[in-house]
Amino acid sequence: MKLHNYFRSSSSFRVRIALNLKGLDYEYIPVHIARGDHRTGPYSAISADMLVPLLEDEGERFSQSMAIIEYLDEVHSEPALLPTDPVGRAHVRALSQSIACEIHPLNNLRVLKYLVKELKLDDAAKNAWYRHWVRDGMLAFERQLAQHPAGIYCWGNTPTMADCCLVPQIFNGRRFDCDFSGLPRTMAAFEACMELDAFQRAQPSQAPDAEA
Repeated sequence: MKLHNYFRSSSSFRVRIALNLKGLDYEYIPVHIARGDHRTGPYSAISADMLVPLLEDEGERFSQSMAIIEYLDEVHSEPALLPTDPVGRAHVRALSQSIACEIHPLNNLRVLKYLVKELKLDDAAKNAWYRHWVRDGMLAFERQLAQHPAGIYCWGNTPTMADCCLVPQIFNGRRFDCDFSGLPRTMAAFEACMELDAFQRAQPSQAPDAEA
């Protein structure tokens, strides 16, 4: 397997966690999206949406982190990242999508660049935008967790796709000094995840293309 990704990309981070949890070896191929390498050169020829991550496996190319994680879970079933029962799977997908579909699209790199270059927001306004949507989304995430029985992780006592989404969001939020206070279930799950080697090895600072 080959994973085209960028060390700071939270979407890429999600997939690195999933690969590590499943103990799968892969070739790490960096794509420097801050420089625009995803829109030029060889990568743009193989990635239809010109985004990261992109997974190559068995002659196929897969985009979109959520689709990649579910593909990995179907092809390499252990350890499972989605519960076996339909109700549990639906709840884990909802938690995952609360981050991947509600928070992340408002705050990814191309949106932040648009705010600055096209709408002429200064850094203070851009950062305020970022923090607002992270805080709003994480409060909703905490309310969802509170509706379900407590476990070690987001759902139960083993990591799931929801944890693969949560940890990168906290990492990126901390870069922007986001407020994560008053989120006891959320932060407990995050801390539990960070005690696992799979999450530690996936973090941006451990990536081959990591920058200060």
